[in-house]
Amino acid sequence: MESRHLLMISLGGVIGTGLFLSSGYTIHQAGPIGTILAYGVGAIIVYLVMLCLGELSVAMPQTGSFHVYADKFIGPATGFTVAILYWLTWTVALGSEFTAAGLIMRTWFPNSPTWIWSLLFMVLIFTSNALSVRFFAETEFWFSSIKVIAIILFIVLGGLAIFGIIPIKGYSHAPLFHNLVKDGLFPNGFRGVFTTMLTVNFAFSGTELIGVTAGETKDPEKNIPKAIHTTLLRLVIFFVGSITVMAALIPWQKAGVNQSPFVLVFNRIGLPFAGDLMNFVVLTAILSAANSGLYAATRMLWSLAHEGMIPLKYAKTNSHGVPMIALVLSMLGGILALISSVIAASTVYLVLVSISGLAVVLVWMAIAYSEIKFRKRWLKAGHRKADLKFKTPWYPLVPWAAFVLSLLSCLLIVFDPTQRPALFYMIPFLIGCYLVYYVKTSLKKFKH
Repeated sequence: MESRHLLMISLGGVIGTGLFLSSGYTIHQAGPIGTILAYGVGAIIVYLVMLCLGELSVAMPQTGSFHVYADKFIGPATGFTVAILYWLTWTVALGSEFTAAGLIMRTWFPNSPTWIWSLLFMVLIFTSNALSVRFFAETEFWFSSIKVIAIILFIVLGGLAIFGIIPIKGYSHAPLFHNLVKDGLFPNGFRGVFTTMLTVNFAFSGTELIGVTAGETKDPEKNIPKAIHTTLLRLVIFFVGSITVMAALIPWQKAGVNQSPFVLVFNRIGLPFAGDLMNFVVLTAILSAANSGLYAATRMLWSLAHEGMIPLKYAKTNSHGVPMIALVLSMLGGILALISSVIAASTVYLVLVSISGLAVVLVWMAIAYSEIKFRKRWLKAGHRKADLKFKTPWYPLVPWAAFVLSLLSCLLIVFDPTQRPALFYMIPFLIGCYLVYYVKTSLKKFKH
């Protein structure tokens, strides 16, 4: 993969339905200023984690990197658990993304069954991943480019409307930023910001895909730092920029209650075919996230096999360097998640979604703590800090800040009754992963 692929893959994993569909509901809950504040803090947390990941992935570029670092610097049981969590995150996401893609197609073909479209997109995404790493990177580059162009267009046109340069329905004069503060800084109280903060981190999940791709990236020493240093800037521009435009042009009480805030703004500006245009963009966003998700899940299984944690046959690659058995298993996992969302939505699927939602924040904690341990071991082995090609700045302040802020995102869920079950499902699941690892290694020792 080249620098442009890496840049778009890290964007592709992050920009999905969370921004295009759910952002309006977030504004409705937390108020305009509260949402901007929550996304701003979320972007900083992600950037701190990425700085930790930068030092690790440049020093040791590995495919499926997180669990390898956790294995080496925290312990093999933690490494195994991190890989399972990250695999589950993307596999569960695959199920919901294929459903969402099928439902969007029904807006154009109302009499067609959803499952036919879901199946068609499954074949498309599987093919993209199966042909070669290069083909996957190229399709992801174009999927992500469509999203990025749509967001830039949205911010530019929205900005022109805010300052009265182009007219907007419902306003006789330039709206400026009156909507942001007219009902006070926090119209629903500060609690709304607090509960939003918990979901914002999940909206940013996918940025860490840079680490997964490290082993298949051309010139990682140059390309990984470049992608990481622009992460915060990109997140602020795309997320905070879009949220600010939405909040300025749509009263927070009406934001995201019925339809995508992007469609609302484009309709008000009078952009032709706004609904169809945004449905197409949302469709590419979903397919892009599914494409990146299948890649990430496959590399986690490959890496587990490569490290000897599951049978070695799962690490076998074809002539194009693609681990086909791991790919098929990850796709089957996505299909099973899709089936459970239809058959057991209130039991099995609810548990899976709860665990996968929290999983990525636990992975961030593992990245931050691995970096703390790595630096200590690096210096103890007689190396100098100057020998590192990429250095996490302000060590150990940055990794500890990343660790503590991610931990708070998990623990503070207790105060939100709608998200509290996630924590109660996650704790026994984590214990189960550790038990599986210890039982497996004990049996292996017993056989020998």
